[in-house]
Amino acid sequence: MPTRAITAADIDATLQENEIVILDFWAEWCGPCRQFGPVFEAASERHADVVFGKIDTEAEQELAGAFGIRSIPTLMIFREKVLLYSQPGALPAAAVEDLLTKVKALDMAVVHAKVAEQAAEKAVDAPTS
Repeated sequence: MPTRAITAADIDATLQENEIVILDFWAEWCGPCRQFGPVFEAASERHADVVFGKIDTEAEQELAGAFGIRSIPTLMIFREKVLLYSQPGALPAAAVEDLLTKVKALDMAVVHAKVAEQAAEKAVDAPTS
């Protein structure tokens, strides 16, 4: 599946409607982003079951800010709306493949249980006023 441009208008639907979404935050002027682009595109061709989205941080500055992007390229991987990976830096093809293999192998029932447990702990620790 080819990569697709993701904007503020469709980010929510993209994350809601797809099991696995990998996002590449990039900009045209960024040398490492341009070097990583073909790696990202090639991975998208090998993984038809994953949505590969590219977010142009120049055109989508508010979206990049909402995701806390401070360095590009930054790669984020979501599965079932849970952020599983977020790191700046261009990755070699083998590392992208390894990440996707690990993400696909996760037992998401366990992940969702841990997310719920962490949310409950935060709620208990939150100050009351």
